[in-house]
Parts: sequence; C-alpha cells; structure tokens
Amino acid sequence: MTKWPVLTGRKLKPGSYDDWRAAWQPEEMPPGVKAYILRKASDPDEVIAFGFFDGTRDEIEALRPEGDAEAARQAGMAPHIVSQFADGLYEVVEIVSG
Repeated sequence: MTKWPVLTGRKLKPGSYDDWRAAWQPEEMPPGVKAYILRKASDPDEVIAFGFFDGTRDEIEALRPEGDAEAARQAGMAPHIVSQFADGLYEVVEIVSG
C-alpha cells in the first residue's frame, strides 16, 4: 500500500491566519485522511497544510474535492493568501529514519 501526501504551501497576508484557517477547513474531512497545518517558526504567516492517505492513487483521486463546495472553499481562502508556493499530490518513495 502506498502513502499519498497532499501538500500545499502558502504565504498568508499578515495577521490573517485565523480567517484563513476557518476558510481552509473542509465541510467534511475525507475518511482515512489525517491533516496537519504547520506555521513557520520564523514567519507565522507562512503555512504548510498537508495530509496523508494510505491506499491507491485511484482511491485518493476519488476523495479529492470538486464542485461548488471546493470552489467556495478556495474562494474563502483567496483573500487571505499572498502567494502559493507548493500544491499537489505526492507519492512517498522513501522513508528514512535514524
């Protein structure tokens, strides 16, 4: 079974984290997905949101939100975002540990 991370990195407008966070929250988290939101220690307006899903690519693609609800979610986040520097579905190809 493959682990699929979905990752997005954004630079937010100063002081807009709480409003962006409220807009980011999907109506329903897809089953089997655990999401993380990170804020850069030296710049709390830089955030990375990612989630992991264990399964096939077809299964994760089927869970990706579409339609009016996702368009509204994206529109709700847009006023709080300066730029987006990463966005996509990735495949874990190695796990390295000490």
